Amino acid sequence: MKKIMMVDDEPDQRFVLKTVLEQDGKYEFIGANSGEQCFELLQQGHIPDLILLDIMMPEMSGWTVHDRLKKKNSPYNNIPIIFLTGATDDDSKEVGGWFGEDYIEKPYDVEDIKKRIDKVLNKL
Repeated sequence: MKKIMMVDDEPDQRFVLKTVLEQDGKYEFIGANSGEQCFELLQQGHIPDLILLDIMMPEMSGWTVHDRLKKKNSPYNNIPIIFLTGATDDDSKEVGGWFGEDYIEKPYDVEDIKKRIDKVLNKL
């Protein structure tokens, strides 16, 4: 079973994806409501196979979370990241496409997101 961590400050977003991803028993869902909680969970040993990362969050943006995860000596720099965000400006799309495995805009189609997650995980 693959583990998917979603880092998003919106509880409704985490709830919907948890429900969708866990319904067929293919994924274990790990929810984090902030960048800080993401790193706490990682340090506690909750290591996902993939991270769905919101960009626009208070205190620590998704860009900052990404940079910390991908630091040269980070033990987490091999975890693939899909940006899942309401940031639809051209700059965010371009940068997200460079630094993430994929860039998905909210609102999203749940079947599409499952296919895109599978695509990234099947590359591993």
